[in-house]
Amino acid sequence: MKKGFLIMSLAALLISGGCGTSGQPSSAQGAQATPQTEPVPEATNPVSGKLSFYTSQPEGDVTKLIAEFNKKYPDVQVTSFRSGTEEVTAKIAAENQAGKVQADVLLLADSVTFEGLKKQDLLLSYKSPELSKIPKDFTDPDGMYSGTKVMATVLAINTQKAATPPSSWKALAAAETRDAGIMPSPLYSGAAAYNVGVFTRTEGFGWDYFKGLKANNIAVVKGNGAVLNAVASGEKSYGMVVDYLVAREKAKGAPVDLIYPAEGVPVITEPIGIMKQTANEKAAKAFVDFVLSEEGQKLASDIGYTPIREGIPAPQGLKSISELKVISSDISQLTNDRDSDKKQFTELFGQ
Repeated sequence: MKKGFLIMSLAALLISGGCGTSGQPSSAQGAQATPQTEPVPEATNPVSGKLSFYTSQPEGDVTKLIAEFNKKYPDVQVTSFRSGTEEVTAKIAAENQAGKVQADVLLLADSVTFEGLKKQDLLLSYKSPELSKIPKDFTDPDGMYSGTKVMATVLAINTQKAATPPSSWKALAAAETRDAGIMPSPLYSGAAAYNVGVFTRTEGFGWDYFKGLKANNIAVVKGNGAVLNAVASGEKSYGMVVDYLVAREKAKGAPVDLIYPAEGVPVITEPIGIMKQTANEKAAKAFVDFVLSEEGQKLASDIGYTPIREGIPAPQGLKSISELKVISSDISQLTNDRDSDKKQFTELFGQ
């Protein structure tokens, strides 16, 4: 009995000691592991570094956007390249062929441009939390890009030169406006390239409409800014141009006005997207979030654009998307045919 009792006592002692010994390392290991599993505070892991931004927005608007972004993210050094959409995409193509696209974020004229980049597998999928307030019709379902504003192409007139404000796009091809009209080139402007694609596929227009413009001796210049300048100065009386530029100059006192023609207007949304090869994904996502946020969209409105985000009204003098009669065409066809459309335009106008 004594022998059995001794064995049982020793066994109990060993078991008790074993639990105590194994319990201490377990507790210590848990204490050491705790900091590793907790999220790193934002203060110790801020959005920072370099960010390359390619855009077709006017230079002054780019400066304002970057300045406001840097108020929220002061440790991000943003550099920008600004030109017409077609020239920006040509730069991207050249960089890609050389082995590395230098841009991190793009903000260009239209969704057709981004569809082309998507087909080339150059974009990064990112579904910003801000997309819940952006109409789904203006976002890519795969998260490759999202519209940032609503920009309609309208008729601009010089109020001192145009005796009767026109109500139709056909005014640019009318005998009384011969030599007095001007439009942007689709070889430079993404909005103009989109317009050519839409008008040539819309009943009542087609390529015959552009042949009529050519016969009426309409001038073709590099971009929308040049069109607006010509109309505002009185060099030309009528122009085909994006709406916000006209409203902005009118507010400054220029003798211009904008007309939304009865047939409807083509609309672009200046999408934003992230390049797949971005060297600073965190900062790129923060930039996209800012542009689509309530703060970023109010900034767009203050600058003079019609915001795309729900709940933020258009600036004075512009129409919101719900007020516009929009003319459009199948985006896949526009994407596939953009190069051939530009070629046909060049053959017609000799650009």
